[in-house]
Amino acid sequence: MTLSIVILAAGKGKRMASHLPKVMHPLGGVSLLERVVKTAESLHPKKIHVVYGNGGSTLPESLPHLSVHWVFQKEQLGTGHAVMQALPACSDNERILVLYGDVPVISSHTLRQLLDEAPEQGVGLLVTELEDPTGFGRIVRDHDDNIVAIIEEKDATRTQRAIKEINTGIVTAPAKFLKECLPRVSNHNAQNEYYLTDMIALAVEDGVPVRSVAAQNSNETRGVNDPWQLATLERYYQGERARALAYSGVIIMDPARLDIRGDVSVAPSTKLDVNVILEGNVNIGSGCDIGPNVIIKNSKLGVRVKILANSVIEGAVIEDDCVVGPFARVRSETVLKSKSTVGNFVEIKKTTLGENSKASHLTYLGDAMIGKNVNIGAGTITCNYDGVNKWQTTIADGAFIGSNTSLIAPIEIGKDATIAAGSAVSKNAPAEQLTITRAKQTVVPNWKRPVEKKSEEVV
Repeated sequence: MTLSIVILAAGKGKRMASHLPKVMHPLGGVSLLERVVKTAESLHPKKIHVVYGNGGSTLPESLPHLSVHWVFQKEQLGTGHAVMQALPACSDNERILVLYGDVPVISSHTLRQLLDEAPEQGVGLLVTELEDPTGFGRIVRDHDDNIVAIIEEKDATRTQRAIKEINTGIVTAPAKFLKECLPRVSNHNAQNEYYLTDMIALAVEDGVPVRSVAAQNSNETRGVNDPWQLATLERYYQGERARALAYSGVIIMDPARLDIRGDVSVAPSTKLDVNVILEGNVNIGSGCDIGPNVIIKNSKLGVRVKILANSVIEGAVIEDDCVVGPFARVRSETVLKSKSTVGNFVEIKKTTLGENSKASHLTYLGDAMIGKNVNIGAGTITCNYDGVNKWQTTIADGAFIGSNTSLIAPIEIGKDATIAAGSAVSKNAPAEQLTITRAKQTVVPNWKRPVEKKSEEVV
């Protein structure tokens, strides 16, 4: 029996108090819905159907890269009604797995267990136990411990509300059974909605086998209904990511002060200090030292790289044994070759800094190609923008750029050239020569500083 997955993402999310559809809110830098779709894809289904409604076309327009079948639910009449919207696109011989766009940390391991243990021609239901089950549908069992019904809290009696075993909402069943069963579900309940959970009682009535599978970690079944639940789930998610990194050999100074927001890989023996944020696609090699308050986005770091405190790395490639910071900004399309240095208060953008070259402090390098063993003095600026276009600066191997130098692009500095401090260079500088453009120093004899006039002398 082939598998199709239906993800319910049409809820209004009023309690989020946001113009953004609930499932578009990020968790770990990725939207809730994208996380669920990624988990669904790991199960290799024939098709993934996403039922949406709230926000109109916002979801498919915002997430066009998702390989899913979008199903529009014009009216939000309940979970049972939502699943029915996707069923016409499912063949009778498929097994359907129902997931939720606002339950983003459910694991593929738990879902595989549910699919494996569900009766072939019956219903598999994912359940868990909570100390405080407030807000969840309760699992009602008979004297033989068989599930006979799921009662939503608003419809539950006082006795039923005392039950701690709850319905996670995640369920699997044959498509043929759902097509026959869901049209029989009524909306005679406190919400006036067609509950998907009511199919359990109908399955029992029809003699269709129902089997529950318990989620061993109830945290992964937690949903998001308001900003506080999102914030608390974020901390749980971050804690789990930190735990996984630590067990893989990464040294984490404080798991509570590490944020991972994307697809991140960190090799063993790397140290992550406090308040580090890793965002987007980040790959960090072994033996690196990432200092406090560092942000790394969409970047690749080699081995034994040191990123000192309060530095920001965006869209860069940093090769082995480089040192960056403190207070450095490495921007997009920058490549730092091995053993190069970008020091404090240096900004570098769209630049290749060659092997063993260094810009140690107070410098801006933009649109530059810099060779090996180059020294960039403090206060150096590549003047790359003429108000309309960007121009390139090329500095050959072994050049020495003195402090407070302006290199006015387009310009080339030759191999082993020396640029005297304080120069504003607008023409190519020849190799192995000293280029100096500053004005000749003069002394004005008999000059005196102005003296402040006393009040009675002011006319």
